[in-house]
Amino acid sequence: MSKNSRKASNKIKTRNPADIAFNIFIVAISILIFIIIAYPLYFVIIASISNSNMVAQGQVVLLPKDINFFGYEKVFEDSRIWTGYKNTIIYTVLGTTVNMMATLPAAYVVSRRDFKPRKIIMFFFTFTMFFNGGLIPTYMLIKNVKLIDSPLVFIIPFCVNVYNLIITRTFFETSIPNELYEAAQLDGCSHFKYFLQIVLPLSKAVVSVIALYYTVGHWNDFFTGLMYIRTTDMQPLQNVLRNILISNQVFASGAGSVGAGYAQQYADQVKYAIIIVSTLPILVIYPFIQKYFDKGVMIGAIKG
Repeated sequence: MSKNSRKASNKIKTRNPADIAFNIFIVAISILIFIIIAYPLYFVIIASISNSNMVAQGQVVLLPKDINFFGYEKVFEDSRIWTGYKNTIIYTVLGTTVNMMATLPAAYVVSRRDFKPRKIIMFFFTFTMFFNGGLIPTYMLIKNVKLIDSPLVFIIPFCVNVYNLIITRTFFETSIPNELYEAAQLDGCSHFKYFLQIVLPLSKAVVSVIALYYTVGHWNDFFTGLMYIRTTDMQPLQNVLRNILISNQVFASGAGSVGAGYAQQYADQVKYAIIIVSTLPILVIYPFIQKYFDKGVMIGAIKG
């Protein structure tokens, strides 16, 4: 046995029982937290393919019962679902692209200590976090710029989230050494070229996190469609699912006593299926950028 192996073996044998007990406690707490977080999502999945009467009676706990896909069939039978998916994907992709094109350069500019007006500009950005015109003035503004019932209302207005701007600015200030710019400047590198070829490649963590924030925001946005969109073919997925859910709830409440149980089961299964349909794409994307997410959360903890 080598010297290093003997040292490692002796270290394992001499571990303090208190440390072992602490590790067991941490593992147990971590498993408990995971169950608390994951079980609601798991329950929605098994409830969406189970008999809703059994779900209401508390018989569905760990495994689905009387498995059927009635709710999913009814959801995907509605042609509005595919139109809503198409619209939401377009709004999310274009909206997130515009968000990133506006947020990243703005954050870089206000992160430069040699840019004199940066404090004044940052004040005006921050001011909007505490004071805004309210719903009616905002609606009038959107109407005056001819964005009512236009797909651009999902993309152009509110293209910069100030909280995301502050997180990105803080990352640029604390994680990108100013000496890099000085070295690049000696080689004749402009601010624009420095930002694109040096800053952005070194900022994958914050770019991924901010893109995730914007993507989730666009994907879950139903208020914009509710307030500013009148044409059915322009409605995003969230509004389509909301309309389907409301129509099924109305159907269930209006059914007679004979069909009330069936109608309620129909409405409940559609409800659970809608939750899965609306959240699945984000759940699929998240694991690919999870490694950047933890660092991004730490970045946001210090705003400077």
